[in-house]
Amino acid sequence: MCLAVFSFVLLYEATVADSRFAARTAELLESTTRPMPGARLRFSATAYCKGTVTASGVPPRTGVAAADPDLLPVGSVIQVDTGESRYNGVYTIMDTGPAVQGRAIDVYMWSCHEALDFGRRPIRVVVLRLGWNPRASHPDAADSLFRQRERALEQPPLPSTPIPVVPTIPFDAPLK
Repeated sequence: MCLAVFSFVLLYEATVADSRFAARTAELLESTTRPMPGARLRFSATAYCKGTVTASGVPPRTGVAAADPDLLPVGSVIQVDTGESRYNGVYTIMDTGPAVQGRAIDVYMWSCHEALDFGRRPIRVVVLRLGWNPRASHPDAADSLFRQRERALEQPPLPSTPIPVVPTIPFDAPLK
């Protein structure tokens, strides 16, 4: 009995240590992974409210964010989950900034009071497109649904047995 209890405790401790190690390894892998379309990453977010023109040449507006161009180049499209529904959504990286380095984004807000209230918070980012190249996009659910519908509309392949050949009579042959 004592041996069984000792074995159970030893096995339990090994399992707990393994799960902690796996969690640390997963977090380390996520924090060092380069962004690519479809990747879910942890970032830190702040907000800004001033400015007349972004690094891409357009005026700042809602839906615009600034990021480190080495990680998320200008033109990248991301989906942000802040934990607060009014800030969640799709943002386009149209700006850069000297204070936006590494895994940080700066979200534009019209109200400076709202930007100050936003503060700094951890967020989850899904990279939808990396840079301006539309081919660097992640196929989303709508795209996969359209392809699924197209596959359903496709005609089934014809049977592989050959059709029997019927002898034909040439038109200029005399009738008997």
